Amino acid sequence: MRGEHLALAGLLAGTALLHLWNLSSSGYANSFYAAAVQAGSQSWKALLFGSLDAGNAITVDKPPASLWIMGLSARIFGFDSWSLLAPQALMGVASAGLLYATVRRRFGPAAGLIAGATLALTPVAVLMFRFDNPDALLVLLLVVAAWAVVRATETASLRWLVLCGAAIGFAFLTKMLQGFLVLPGFALVYLLAAPAGWWRRTWHLLVAGLTVVVSAGWFIALVEIWPKDSRPFIGGSENDSLLELALGYNGLGRIFGGSGNGGGGGMGGGGNTGFGGSPGITRLFGDSMGTEISWMLPAALIALVAGLWFTRRAPRTDGTRAQLLVWGTWLLVTGAVFSFMSGTMHPYYTVALAPAIAALTGIGTVQLWRGRDGLAARSALALMAFSTGVWSFVLLSRDPSWLPWLRWVVLAAGVVTAIGLVAGAARLKRVAVVLVLTGVLTGTGGTAAWAVATAGQPHSGSIPTSGPSGSGMGGTGMGGGRSNSDSSGTDTPPGASQEAPGADVTGGGATDGTQGGDRADGGQALGGLGTGGGQTGAELTALLTGTGTTWSAAVNGSQSAAELELATGTAVIAIGGWSSSDDSPTLAEFQEYVARGEIAYYVSGGGMGGGPGGGDGGESAASQIAAWVSENFTATTVGSSTVYALTDG
Repeated sequence: MRGEHLALAGLLAGTALLHLWNLSSSGYANSFYAAAVQAGSQSWKALLFGSLDAGNAITVDKPPASLWIMGLSARIFGFDSWSLLAPQALMGVASAGLLYATVRRRFGPAAGLIAGATLALTPVAVLMFRFDNPDALLVLLLVVAAWAVVRATETASLRWLVLCGAAIGFAFLTKMLQGFLVLPGFALVYLLAAPAGWWRRTWHLLVAGLTVVVSAGWFIALVEIWPKDSRPFIGGSENDSLLELALGYNGLGRIFGGSGNGGGGGMGGGGNTGFGGSPGITRLFGDSMGTEISWMLPAALIALVAGLWFTRRAPRTDGTRAQLLVWGTWLLVTGAVFSFMSGTMHPYYTVALAPAIAALTGIGTVQLWRGRDGLAARSALALMAFSTGVWSFVLLSRDPSWLPWLRWVVLAAGVVTAIGLVAGAARLKRVAVVLVLTGVLTGTGGTAAWAVATAGQPHSGSIPTSGPSGSGMGGTGMGGGRSNSDSSGTDTPPGASQEAPGADVTGGGATDGTQGGDRADGGQALGGLGTGGGQTGAELTALLTGTGTTWSAAVNGSQSAAELELATGTAVIAIGGWSSSDDSPTLAEFQEYVARGEIAYYVSGGGMGGGPGGGDGGESAASQIAAWVSENFTATTVGSSTVYALTDG
């Protein structure tokens, strides 16, 4: 027991080190969410609704659960890079620990440790647990839900099933319909395997379903009944409705694509790795997502098939098969959606698969090792080792200049382990130790090296990528990102300088195509709006910092507004939201703000082709506001930015 506790402590300490080491090197990471956290640290209303600005003009295009955690941290410890990102890292530690506890219940500490370590060493997990996107909280809540449904299924416990439903409901408040992808599988497992009669299992599920609705719906109801003129506009929605946002832009639009705010089309295509590449059954293994998530995916699938085969004659309530189905349905349903969805799909979304892959790997490895006296079990375990070694070789070969010897070592270890297992050497005590060591090298060599390299790199922008040269792709053109098919350049497709309207990327890069410089406080200096950073950016920053109005400025697009907010510590109106297509504020609302003296300056540019007459024939609110400002106020130049003083008109 003492050895188990020491091993668990080592797992948690190692995970914490990997996620917390040099954490502030990424600055504010995704400036879009960082600006919302800063706003939440200044205004309780902004914290409640997830506003991008402390003046509460518009929200981010996601529900605010993850912002609540980071915002409270910023209120307690002060807003900086560490208070922003440390909660994310701690969620990673909690996820690994809870996954260990869940797998251990049925399969023992060895399986739990393998599962926890596999999750901790998955590159995309390291990436997202060191970043300020909502995915870190989403993963933790899904692991909580899995832990609860496993406990519920063991004893037909309504209490644990209700906890599962509550966790899934709050996962919805983190990333909307993505949090519901595990729901069908979890319900099926309880219905099939809980040790109770049919009607008891059925009404338990009905109560749990009601819990999901309540835990997810209370906030939607709050937003819907709150007077629209006293809350921020719901960013990304077409009619200022959080429910419509959930079903449209962040719901069916993600899966089926489309146009407008409700579509979420993601420019997915063969060479566009930043948007997941082409949909299809091999998508998770492709250039875009392969090095993020698929290191142990072949082994996990083999473990699932082998486990279900060996338990095919077990009783209905068999705990081994039940837990295999919990993780297997999670992996298959979520993996299928990610593989075939034609809307916005970014590689880092795949972090939602990491716990299921890790759990199946731990369960399969230990259970098949215990049955190694049988040829079938040894063969399945050998296939897991061989496939991991070969696939790690393929993934490492995609960046052949980085540690070129490692792929050969991992491949050799996989082949040796597989041969030894099939030959029955695992039954010999001394040789078995050697096989265990080579198996560990096979399983962890590639993914661990890639994960450590990920932790050693700063990451910023809206589409971060893992690996030795991973960075991120900014919303309106940001250098430094790594395409998995090319170790240099960005993930931006040829001919495109920003994401399509309706895409799920937010913040990060500079709007002039360069990365903003690092600030002394760990953030980023203003690098967009034609300022070019440096001294010219400092001039605009100084101008806006000295204002005393509700909003220091208004600018087209959330990306540009977020950068200004972080640079100045003031509230900035993001006209048109992320893609400059939200009808917020309308021209009439903007004119009213100006008449009341609530906006000090209008900064021209920003957004997606913003500025007078930009890009949409003058039909959007952003273009109408730009035209009205240029006709009624005098333009001045601050650094290299065109600025209008709205209090002088």
